Parts: sequence; structure tokens; C-alpha cells
Amino acid sequence: MKILVCIKQVPDMESKFKVDESGTWYAKTDLAWRMNEYDEYAVEQAVQLKEQCKEGDITVLCIGSDQVKETMKKSLAMGCDRGAHIKDDEASGKEPFEIAGVIAEFAKDKDFELIFTGMQSQDRGSGQVGILVGEMLGIPSVSTVVEFSYEGGTLDLKRELEGGIKACVKVSSPAVITCQLGLNTPRYPTLPNIMKAKKKELLSIDIGDLLRVEPRQETMKMYFPEKKGGGLVLEGEAADLADQLIKILKEKTGVLA
Repeated sequence: MKILVCIKQVPDMESKFKVDESGTWYAKTDLAWRMNEYDEYAVEQAVQLKEQCKEGDITVLCIGSDQVKETMKKSLAMGCDRGAHIKDDEASGKEPFEIAGVIAEFAKDKDFELIFTGMQSQDRGSGQVGILVGEMLGIPSVSTVVEFSYEGGTLDLKRELEGGIKACVKVSSPAVITCQLGLNTPRYPTLPNIMKAKKKELLSIDIGDLLRVEPRQETMKMYFPEKKGGGLVLEGEAADLADQLIKILKEKTGVLA
């Protein structure tokens, strides 16, 4: 079984963010970096499936500068077999349609039975890439998966809907699965596996060799929301609340003379 896992390197969400000089993304200085949390579940599920089937070959793909190789090594230490680094120093400027186009172009002739992605990235949070990859490749895609079962090419899945409701979905491979928090418990790489990861293949491909689509959206501006004053909660009976509200409107706004 051939499996592709797509991951992204993102800043630690506890970092102190600043808007960069372009005003369209965050400044990348003084940030700690890690694997996107949703992608950890994707990697773990791929490795569990390989272990279940007693065979398999997992490729982990990541788009970005040479810096992302450190995050890819964690995936290799978790159990992925090889890495495909799509080199792009300007990856943060690519919108979801472009990212999906690059992944689909890489995967189109490699006969992957399953493609795992995180539900969304923690920095951009579009939740689009995995679904777009499925559409571009012409294969089924199932998003926000929280339960996963595989038997003989058939996937029995549960996906999270609004209000805590879950939908049961049955689909045949090949397919794209986007993984939600709680799908599994990602493993910590052991020291022996970390050492083995250093010897695994890590292929680098230039973004220009795979980017075949044009962007469909553009980030015009990024900014922190303006701070606003605290709200006022009124309590009591309806008649008393009405009197309080009228008094506030008279004193604070001048709406009622």
C-alpha cells in the first residue's frame, strides 16, 4: 500500500506574533516552529495503517524552505519511509488552491491508495487543501475524520459535524482523508527511530517543477483586531432592565434627550 501524508511546519501558537512588513502575513523572526497539530494525527494514522496491513510505503510531503526539513524528520522518525520536500522559500504567499495544485501534481502518477492531510493548518486555517487535492485528482475526499477503520480497500469513517454530531461514511480507496483532533494519539519518536530517520531518503523538488495552477485569491491585508471596551451585562426584571437601558442611553450616548 502506497500512502502520502501532507504536513506543514507552523509556528508554535504560543508565540508572540507580529505582522510583517508586507502587511499580508506574520513576521517569521523570533518564532519557534513545529509540525501543524492536525498533521500529527495524519502521520500517526498513516503509520498505524501501515502497521495494521503489515506492509506499506509512506511518503511525507512538505512545502517550504529548507527549514521545514527538521519537521519532516519528525515524521520520518514516527514511521514514514521517505520525504518529499517541495522547496519554496515563498510558500507562505501561496494560497490553498496553489498548494493543493502542487500536491496533486506530485501525486497524480504515483498510485497512492490513500492521502492523509490535517483538517486545516493552525496558521492559515482555510480547511481547503485536502478537499481540493481530492477534487483535482478526481478521487473521493472525506474531511474532519475522527474515527478510522480500513479493511480490504474499504474505509469506514466517522466525521465530525456541527454540534457534536458525527456522520458515518463508507468509501473505497483511493481517497483523501483530512484528520481532525482526537482521531488518535500521535506517538513520540523513540531515540532509535530518530537515528534511523537520519538515513531515510529526503528528496527535494523545486516548486517550479510542480506548480501548474494560477492563484484564485489574494491576501490584501493582515492586522490585529482593534481593542474594544468591555460590555455591560444588565440583570433583573424586564421593567427594571428597560429603565436601566434608557438611563444608559441618555447618559452614555445622547441618543435619548
